[in-house]
Amino acid sequence: MRPSTATYFTWLGDALITVPDFPCWVCDICGRREYDPKALSALNLLLSPNAGSPTPRYPRTSKKGTSTTHKAGRPTPPE
Repeated sequence: MRPSTATYFTWLGDALITVPDFPCWVCDICGRREYDPKALSALNLLLSPNAGSPTPRYPRTSKKGTSTTHKAGRPTPPE
């Protein structure tokens, strides 16, 4: 297998997404392509429906179940 690039195709709902020059590995003997796993992970993160939206933040709780946030909204320093 040798590193190369190829056009990656995937469906996102009803839309066909094409990514030119996508990193892949190509077999020297048969020409089979396998897309690079790290590049696929990065692309899936970009194409996820939640991309760009903020994640909810929940107050941290101590072992006793009480919030570790001061009245001013700043977390308490670690013990």
